[in-house]
Amino acid sequence: MYESRDFSAMPILADALQDAGCEHEAVLAHCRDPQQVHVRGCWVVDLVRGKS
Repeated sequence: MYESRDFSAMPILADALQDAGCEHEAVLAHCRDPQQVHVRGCWVVDLVRGKS
């Protein structure tokens, strides 16, 4: 997602994070918001990558 700059899988990332025990509503909502524009440097993707 990060390298290809194709963030269409953000809702899938939200599901995976939730399945892994994530309960942080801001993270899950950010990933699932269809109006959200995701770019390289997206705070959620950076957080998952350990680049916060």
